[in-house]
Amino acid sequence: MAAVADVISPASAAGPPDATGPAGAAAPPVRVLIVDDDALVRAGLSMILGGLPDLTVVGEAADGGEVPAAVAAYAPDVVLMDIRMPRVDGLTATEALRAQPHPPEVLVLTTFDADEQVLRALRAGAAGFLLKDTPPAEIVHAVRRVAAGEATLSPTVTRTLIAHVTAATPGPAGPDPRQERALRLIGGLSERERQVAVALGRGHTNAEIAGQLFMSVATVKAYVSRLLTRLELNNRVQVALLVHDAGLV
Repeated sequence: MAAVADVISPASAAGPPDATGPAGAAAPPVRVLIVDDDALVRAGLSMILGGLPDLTVVGEAADGGEVPAAVAAYAPDVVLMDIRMPRVDGLTATEALRAQPHPPEVLVLTTFDADEQVLRALRAGAAGFLLKDTPPAEIVHAVRRVAAGEATLSPTVTRTLIAHVTAATPGPAGPDPRQERALRLIGGLSERERQVAVALGRGHTNAEIAGQLFMSVATVKAYVSRLLTRLELNNRVQVALLVHDAGLV
């Protein structure tokens, strides 16, 4: 994980411009739990995230089986979760964690950008994934985005997911039930909700969607929240996957 050990420049290490709470008070730092069976990876991530004013590493775990106790002890906002661990893998840990009430957000760490396990983790409710050679500044940005409720799916990653989803062809029994379900759910949306959902499926940010659809960012956020409620999904990544399943992007 050579890139993780790089030094972050002062510009990239600065906190986000809106990192303030009520009445201009500084918001509490985002609490991060690092889960990886490689001690060097954990040390590298701790070095990257630990020196920033708006982020704090509250704990580490070396296996997915340690995650429930670590989350209970440290109350993280974001969990950086390695997907491949020898005992309890990150997929199992993510599925169990996201099934709990009010779980932290999960960012999956992997060495493979088209790993079927990554796709399963995203379907389970992970907010995105990072390759282990992601530059440090991008790791910081990803943690901040996820903590703020944004997905971490770049257009490149979204294209990879589209290719992965559309590679599955209907079996001999007939149409793909996942696609049928997605089309049924998307079909119940209003035209504007559908437009926002498709934009999410293309990996666009709230600001980009606002510009494309001539809305305010606040209105886009309201639409995203409405989509999550209507579709009974956990986060915008799952909306994007549903759009991909429906074949709309």
